[in-house]
Amino acid sequence: MKNLQIENIVDTILVQSGSSVQVELEDFFPGDRFAGGKYNFGTHKITLYIEEIKAQCLQLFSSLDQFEDYLAVVFAHEIGHAEDRELAELIQQMMETGNDVLKKKVALQIEMNAWDHARMLIPEKLHPFMDTIIGYSLEPYYEALEVSA
Repeated sequence: MKNLQIENIVDTILVQSGSSVQVELEDFFPGDRFAGGKYNFGTHKITLYIEEIKAQCLQLFSSLDQFEDYLAVVFAHEIGHAEDRELAELIQQMMETGNDVLKKKVALQIEMNAWDHARMLIPEKLHPFMDTIIGYSLEPYYEALEVSA
């Protein structure tokens, strides 16, 4: 996939969203997590990690046939964070609580809010595909809460 195609997908969704978020494309996430995208609340910037997104797509669907759709879903999710009007308050709640279970519940809420917003940016015909990604994405949050409960 050429960068121009990736940029076209990103630009199309960005315009559709009406968001003023800045977007940067990188190859790899610099940490040890398996992150396809990252929204930075402080700088109001999304970074998409293209090679990580490809690896996730391969892991989940065993091919890159749907890479463009996968990229669109990941980017829509990150826009969901950028446009979440509750995000500042939720981040504050996480910082102020010493309760580990509450932190995990707030983290799950942050992710669910982003996915709810992302759903509005992705064509309905792709929602079953998106639901698979959402399930995979939220699984660690639910597992963390089960362990804590």
